[in-house]
Amino acid sequence: VICLPFPVDLCVCVCVCLQGLVLGVFEKDGEEESGHLTEAAARFDQSVSGKLSELLKISGPGLKKGKSRLFYGIHQDFPCVAVVGLGKDSEGVCGAEKWDSRKENIRQAVSAGCRTLQELEVGHVEVDDCGDAKSAAEGAVLGLFSYDELKSKKKTRVTSQLHGSADVDGWKKGIIYAEGQNLARFLMEAPANRITPTAFANTMEERLAPHAERVTIKKRSKAWMEEQQMGAFLSVARGSEEPPVFLELHYSGSADSQQPLLLVGKGITFDSGGISLKPSQSMDAMRADMGGAATVCASIVAAAALKLPVNIVGGLLLIPFCQCLHFYCAQTNILHVCARSRSGVDNTDAEGRLILADALCYGHTFNPRAIVNVATLTGAMDVALGSAATGVFTNSDWLWEQLQQVDRNLTFEHDNYEGSSGGACTAAAFLREFVTAPHWAHLDIAGVMSNKDEVPYLRKGMSGRPTRTLVEFAARLAHSG
Repeated sequence: VICLPFPVDLCVCVCVCLQGLVLGVFEKDGEEESGHLTEAAARFDQSVSGKLSELLKISGPGLKKGKSRLFYGIHQDFPCVAVVGLGKDSEGVCGAEKWDSRKENIRQAVSAGCRTLQELEVGHVEVDDCGDAKSAAEGAVLGLFSYDELKSKKKTRVTSQLHGSADVDGWKKGIIYAEGQNLARFLMEAPANRITPTAFANTMEERLAPHAERVTIKKRSKAWMEEQQMGAFLSVARGSEEPPVFLELHYSGSADSQQPLLLVGKGITFDSGGISLKPSQSMDAMRADMGGAATVCASIVAAAALKLPVNIVGGLLLIPFCQCLHFYCAQTNILHVCARSRSGVDNTDAEGRLILADALCYGHTFNPRAIVNVATLTGAMDVALGSAATGVFTNSDWLWEQLQQVDRNLTFEHDNYEGSSGGACTAAAFLREFVTAPHWAHLDIAGVMSNKDEVPYLRKGMSGRPTRTLVEFAARLAHSG
């Protein structure tokens, strides 16, 4: 920590400053003698007669990617300045991985700077766009989020705004994307007794109220489910005292004649495994077994805020919500799925695919352009891919290209459980039995449900992934016609 050029007594006051600044610097690349500042950082350096670059030189080696360094008293408007490492300026998109390293570096760096200032209880931060305002906004908003609703001591709430850039639209877009993911993180992190099926549905009504002109919400009752003969869904729900909810959201962003995108999310608000009881060691994480529902609901909120010109079923979102505690039916039972098929039950902990099957059957009545279902479905996906990526199974090359993922559809027997081998594949194959649409994809997000330190700009806890991917997919679909 460097305190220049003000006397020590002023430096002590800096710790309670109300405003900070995050600026970026690139690593030395190629034949460069040293790293170089971003455009906004260079202009700031010029405004303080080169003090920033001078301090960077004497304060230690060049900043590595994702690291930050604090300076005090450089500028009267910004008592605290956090300079963050952006990696090499030459980094870009990896064609094989479809991974934009430059944007990820910006998110990581900006989040590091914002968190550093948050620890100093800085209440407002201006942020350098570092070459991409949308990514900078995402880094700031995602990095500052923490679930501390039930803690007596909470982290300082920090507001952020763009500094030294004209790309206000990109910044605002990044804010919406990130706030969408944070909504999913909030829902997934909350205790299961606070986010019951009814509470979840009520929360979504509140969050979508500002977009009432474009969004219609239908909370389907148990009686309606019985009329639809959703035997599989109802059998799972009977194991809990909490009443089930089938949440149906219609986002109308385009003409009624446009075929809608259908999103289906698994909404198990707590999963004990039923008779096939889960190990107690990790059961607490099952409060987030509604991660599929949380991410698709959050993506609808973001799509509405962005006013995307697409129908997500007149904009439909189907969320079967319930708790899996005791599970009413036992192993070897036969369940009716939407009155058109039967499924055997070999494992009551494979309940997610049962409730999704009923939702998928019902969803076909809307003649969707494409169907994407999202679920924390199998531990096998976590074993296969870890937290690196969402597993995708699809029957459509077109949809495969849109989602830019790496797994394909496989088909097996028609049962809700096929043993431990290839568990993610058999789960996808089961769902495929209830799909007749030509463009369908199943996203198994079990591996990306939580974050330890894999994604640097997300704190430890539930990740809210892949909310931003779903929003970007809907946006791409909207603009592709």
